[in-house]
Amino acid sequence: MKSFQRSSFVLFFALVCFGASCLSAQAEGPVFKLKFASYMPPMHKAATAIEEAWCKEVEKRTNGRVKVTYFPGGTLVPAVQAYEGVVKGIADIALAAPSWTAGRFPLTEVLALPLGFKTAVQSTGLANAWYKKFKPKEFDDTKMLWLSAMGPGVFLTKKFTPSIEGLKGLKIRAGGNEAKIVNAMGAVPVSVPMSDVYEGLQRGLIDGILFYPESLKGWKYGDNIRGLQDNPTINYAGLTVFVMNKNKWNALPPDIQKIIDEIDDEWAVKHGELWLKLDNEGREFGVSKGMKIVNISGEEGRKSAEKMKPVFKAYLEEMKAKGLPGEESLKFCVDYLKAHP
Repeated sequence: MKSFQRSSFVLFFALVCFGASCLSAQAEGPVFKLKFASYMPPMHKAATAIEEAWCKEVEKRTNGRVKVTYFPGGTLVPAVQAYEGVVKGIADIALAAPSWTAGRFPLTEVLALPLGFKTAVQSTGLANAWYKKFKPKEFDDTKMLWLSAMGPGVFLTKKFTPSIEGLKGLKIRAGGNEAKIVNAMGAVPVSVPMSDVYEGLQRGLIDGILFYPESLKGWKYGDNIRGLQDNPTINYAGLTVFVMNKNKWNALPPDIQKIIDEIDDEWAVKHGELWLKLDNEGREFGVSKGMKIVNISGEEGRKSAEKMKPVFKAYLEEMKAKGLPGEESLKFCVDYLKAHP
């Protein structure tokens, strides 16, 4: 009899535990699995310290209710197709560079203009403030997570060129809207995929790039670069956006959406700070390889600014033709940079 009672108690206890575990699982809800695509090399610090870290932070703060699988190096979606890859659901989340699809994000092109950025903290702050102000419809087919602006972008050349006159005729790799800056300075813009830039420099297919100092170390371009022209009057910033498939976003419960929004606000700040750190490291790496830095100022700085006037004019005319608030957009950027030097 006692044996039967003990067996009954064990069975009852097991059923209670099983029922409790079922109720607990039901209360916790389903696990949402997401795919994050990035073109960043897997060992790049932006990939490990920002993107992979974001995936882990989302899983941590949602108590495992969201799990994100990370695909670096363009393994899930090629870089130039990243945004459309999210729209079509090939990737749930992606890092995309608007300038690589010229004309797709017209109003946003203001952030690629040679506004004279000083640091990535400043440019990233502007990018996120600008987006919250204008909420451009060109991004309506995705959920914007956060924006990051690398830079300032500078001329990096195989040979040291101490004057802006030395840029004339050089074949400079420039993606998207940066080609307009290259043209304005008298150089020749060349379209080369990021993955082929190192070899292009090494083999002499290009004479330099208009890009960010962090690439000297992060992408190892410093092995072949011997000149950096820092031109504060025309420095631009390279915008990247982190976007999510709208259907996947809408399928998330409101409390999870709130958690991710909070993380994104934090990560925008972290990203700007990281790019600043990486730019400084890139400059140091380049110098260690024999690169010389020249600061363009005075008369050459004024000449540079004059050369950029047609670039600004073209933006304003294009926005007017499209019925978009180009003047308001540009004024917002100029005012922000004055208030956040």
